[in-house]
Amino acid sequence: PGSRYSLMGGNLHIRHLNKEEDVGIYQCLASNSFGTIVSREASLHIAYLENFKTQRRSPVRVREGQGVVLLCGPPPHTGELTFTWIFNEYPSFVVQDSRRFVSQKTGNLYIAKVEPSDVGNYTCVVTNTVTKSSVQGPPTPLVLRVDGVMGEYEPKIEVQFPEVVPVAKSSTIKLECFALGNPVPTISWRRVDGASFGRKVDINKASGVLEIPYFQQEDAGIYECVAENSRGRNSVKGKLSFYAAPHLTEKPQDIQMTIDDTLVWECKASAKPKPSYRWLKNGEPLDPMEDRVQANNGVLTISSLSLADIGMYQCVAENKHGRIYTNAELRVIAIAPDFSQNSLKSQTLARQGGDILIECKPRMSPRGVFSWRKGKEALRESHRVTVLDSGSLRISNVTKMDAGVYTCVARNQFGVASSAGSLLVKEPTVITSPAGHLDVTVGESIVLPCQVSHDPTLDLKFTWFFNEQLIHFGSHGAYFEKRSDGDIMIRNIQLRHAGKYTCAVQTKVDSVSIATDVEVRGPPGPPVDCQVTEMTETTASLSWGPGMDGHSPILSYTIQARTPFSLGWQAVTTAPEQLRGKQLSATVADLSPWVEYEFRVLATNSIGTGEPSKPSKKARTKEMVTPARVNGGGGGRSELVITWEPVPEELQSGPGFGYVVAFRPLGAQGWMQAAVTSPDASRYVFKNESIPPFSPYQVKVGVYNNRGEGPFSPVTTIYSAEEEPSRAPGRLRARSVSASEVEVTWKPLVWSNNHRRILGYEVKPAHQDTASVIRTVGNKTSVLIRDLEGSSTYYISLQAYNSAGVGPQSNIVNVTTKKPPPSQAPVKIMWNTSNSKVILRWDQVHALENESEVTGYKVMYSQDKHSRPSVVETNTTSLELSLPVNQDYVIQIKPFSEGGEGSSSRQITIPKIAGRTVLTRSSSVNVPLMKHSVLVPSTARCVRSTHTVLGSECISVLPQFILRLLFPYSFRSDWIL
Repeated sequence: PGSRYSLMGGNLHIRHLNKEEDVGIYQCLASNSFGTIVSREASLHIAYLENFKTQRRSPVRVREGQGVVLLCGPPPHTGELTFTWIFNEYPSFVVQDSRRFVSQKTGNLYIAKVEPSDVGNYTCVVTNTVTKSSVQGPPTPLVLRVDGVMGEYEPKIEVQFPEVVPVAKSSTIKLECFALGNPVPTISWRRVDGASFGRKVDINKASGVLEIPYFQQEDAGIYECVAENSRGRNSVKGKLSFYAAPHLTEKPQDIQMTIDDTLVWECKASAKPKPSYRWLKNGEPLDPMEDRVQANNGVLTISSLSLADIGMYQCVAENKHGRIYTNAELRVIAIAPDFSQNSLKSQTLARQGGDILIECKPRMSPRGVFSWRKGKEALRESHRVTVLDSGSLRISNVTKMDAGVYTCVARNQFGVASSAGSLLVKEPTVITSPAGHLDVTVGESIVLPCQVSHDPTLDLKFTWFFNEQLIHFGSHGAYFEKRSDGDIMIRNIQLRHAGKYTCAVQTKVDSVSIATDVEVRGPPGPPVDCQVTEMTETTASLSWGPGMDGHSPILSYTIQARTPFSLGWQAVTTAPEQLRGKQLSATVADLSPWVEYEFRVLATNSIGTGEPSKPSKKARTKEMVTPARVNGGGGGRSELVITWEPVPEELQSGPGFGYVVAFRPLGAQGWMQAAVTSPDASRYVFKNESIPPFSPYQVKVGVYNNRGEGPFSPVTTIYSAEEEPSRAPGRLRARSVSASEVEVTWKPLVWSNNHRRILGYEVKPAHQDTASVIRTVGNKTSVLIRDLEGSSTYYISLQAYNSAGVGPQSNIVNVTTKKPPPSQAPVKIMWNTSNSKVILRWDQVHALENESEVTGYKVMYSQDKHSRPSVVETNTTSLELSLPVNQDYVIQIKPFSEGGEGSSSRQITIPKIAGRTVLTRSSSVNVPLMKHSVLVPSTARCVRSTHTVLGSECISVLPQFILRLLFPYSFRSDWIL
């Protein structure tokens, strides 16, 4: 009391610090009834800065170009200092650059090469960073010598760093390096091992300082400072060595032990260099002189503990860079046996035939001896009855005779105590249901039995496990149902329910279990890893992995696909067509080009088809569909018309679909392009006055959508719009053919030239106020005009035409049609038959005044009204026909003249002619009607002709000499009727 020192709690207060008395190392000692510990060491330094002793300094004389060092010589001090220099007078401070350097280690000012502007007075200013006080040294005059200028010389390093620099972990290190020389040297730094500097390293070339913050193990190494000028180079090297003060990695913990036990405490620390260890007890060094106390490399061992060992222990780990303390308490107890907190169980239940352990764990120190009684008799050990080292009693193969009251007695040098409890022996629990294996199908319901026999005085607890996991009934989607007798039912069993089911039965004395393996078969699970490995225009190569087989072998796979245009998933064609169970790849065919597809795979086994795989990544078939039937031509003057067939929507592969139309003159290099944004467009017209008529152009049409452009169609050649024909056809002639027909002829124009083509001609017959147009196609030179009026005059003109229009009109010619044919039909038609002959007669038709004279008649006959008739012409009013027998015929007669055919008579039906043909000589037999009969020998049977003949039945063959008699003038040997 009353001194400069005082304690406030655990804090030490020192008033009026005295640098001679108070500087030193301090430690705090804390004590109570359990012991004493000491704190870490604290070093007290008192910062101060005295004044410079001398007031004047001699001038420093140097030549121009020479280097110089101006010494600071700081006064006595404690605490870190910083240095600056005043040039001539305050506040003109020396600015550091590549030529001038102030060392913060020595305070000296270095000028690499003196210049005339450097002449003056230099004053060193020293500042204490702790006290913030500054003092100025005496001025040092710098004077130039007059005996010449210093020549060039190589660098001389004046500011160096030690060969070995120890650096603490996570600290900041600064290395200084500066050289004198002429010219002024440049300073550079490098690591000798070639490693590059990290981002955190700061190199100030102007001030010659290398700064490494947060120093780590990887920063250690040899560093080199190099000074260079045109006269040479010089360098200095130093090793930065990494060190770390101790850091505890394992500490001793407070412990309570009994007398005579052995204490082992371990203390570990990391440091560089490796730390040494020492132990303190109650603040004093631990004396390891006794054999039972061993301290080795941080491990403290004390054997045969006694009460004298109680206290506070500290481990001190230290190296030359620091030390660290950790503490722990040791308590040693000594008490007589005591069962008050841990007596024997009042009742212990045992299963007959099982083993039982009756524990005896009194609190006592030191450890004593144990003995047991059954009833009042001392218990003797045997092969079934054993007293363990811990004092507990073990009985093997328990019988009913082992039931009774057991007492444990414990003794040590401080006293004796006992505790008693009863042993009850119960019947064992046995599961009577057999273990087994069940094979079921998905969707079935099954019962797993668990029947037991047991001691009736004990309660049973049933617990079921699935694959060794407890079954929580009611939380499995109502699949599992527990029954009152211990069995369980699994309803609507699924594949995931396959596995091992265990029934565990527990009583207070024992527990038993039984397991049943359940295998569930069902459709396969989804295949995995469905991937598209290759795409072409119309095919996709797929691979996949097998999923769960549903406990039944996979028989086949099915592949489905979908596109943005399809209605859901669709089955696809594959190669091979049938995908067997071991097939894990296939090619999908018949796909559309440039369409984005997804694929999935389904597996099938004997139970059914399972869930599909996850869809593959979207993949597009190659090449967008190109427009079909690209063509063009025609149009108006100076136009190029390009046409195509639009692409269907399902092949457009997404929104933003349109067409790119490309065209160029035949033989040109570059393409002109135009975009047509409507997906339904089928035509594009390019109009430009520079387009020459009927010029060949190469064209192609491509497609695009929001994802990019697709391919173009094949190139095709079309022509630009052509000019109309420029000339009229010549030599136009017209000739009346009948009352309703006129034949027109002309001389054709040149078919095509460089600017136009002739696609055909337009013939215009005009009559009174009406006119029509008849168009020919191709290079024809005549046309037959029909359906004209008889006895009428027509004015006919002619024009050539092409895709651009029609050309000039030809000269007009006129032509008058012939008089109309007779309007009266033949009347009074008579006929009769003789065997196979039909003889026809009718009245002469007389033309009216405005009609043309009759020149002949056409007789038309056929087997029915709908078949094509045969025609026979005659210039008389009668005709004899030879017709096959057994067929009906329809006959009509019409007159004809130069004006055409007249009106037909009514239809006459001639019924079948019965009987065999009899040939007679007659001048009216029309032999040419029989010229296509078949030549056969007289002995042949009736055959059908392969040629067209009158009638369809065969006619009997006659000998040749009879035929010569019948037809002496017209018969030839190869005509056989």
